[in-house]
Amino acid sequence: MLNSIYLEYNFKVVPVQPASDILIAELGEVQFESFVETEDGVQAYIKQEDWYPNILDDLQILSNPLFSIDYDYSEIEQENWNATWESNFNPIQVGQQCVIRAPFHEKPKVEYDIVIEPKMSFGTGHHETTHMMLQHILEHDLKGKSVLDMGSGTGVLAILAAMKGAAAIDAIDIDNWCYLNAKENVERNNCNHINVYEGTADLLVDQKYDIIIANINRNILLEDIPTYVKSLKKGGILFLSGFYKEDIPRISERCKEVGLKFEKNLEKNNWVAVKYVF
Repeated sequence: MLNSIYLEYNFKVVPVQPASDILIAELGEVQFESFVETEDGVQAYIKQEDWYPNILDDLQILSNPLFSIDYDYSEIEQENWNATWESNFNPIQVGQQCVIRAPFHEKPKVEYDIVIEPKMSFGTGHHETTHMMLQHILEHDLKGKSVLDMGSGTGVLAILAAMKGAAAIDAIDIDNWCYLNAKENVERNNCNHINVYEGTADLLVDQKYDIIIANINRNILLEDIPTYVKSLKKGGILFLSGFYKEDIPRISERCKEVGLKFEKNLEKNNWVAVKYVF
């Protein structure tokens, strides 16, 4: 796995917003797994084995007359990812309490200092969905709670939950590279009671949590919400993100079918992070 080859797509987007956000969402639907937002667009990464010649044909945004999008792509080995990432990564501050930074950044004076080296994993805090999920976690008392971070990426959400006093934390991601990276970041932040697993919601057998965090994408969430509810304690909280404001009715209807109640949502650049209570 460590020698896997990725394809790096460089998209130049006019106007940059909201087109970049839409582009990232659509690329995620066709197995692109990592993104770096640039001044003039998006860099997107996909494993070579997941790529096929007409992979962009179904992207509606490329034929949208409201946007102009040009792109090229090239092969990139995983060991070159850090150099690409470091040239684009700046520390992220969430409220007054939390900073997400790289090992080479200066240590800040905040309550929650999270050190992340994402490699090919999603979840640095730059994207709106991750940022809003961090906000949700900061707003809630997690002391002594059991927490599941589903689609954990770098593990940043699980790490913040641990720093906020969660007693037992599981982090799950389907991607092997994310799994390995999350384990590294968990160790880097001395969060010894986070268990990291590689897999899907199928791993949730006889598990019960006070809080479940799932930042994935709309289609996977719609499929897996019933599984999450089976793993949620009565009175528990489900945080969902990875979709747009216009998707809330469909997500909420699915949640209502399984006994979840909408409580609140955060919104940033049309992305949302929604809180449901069981």
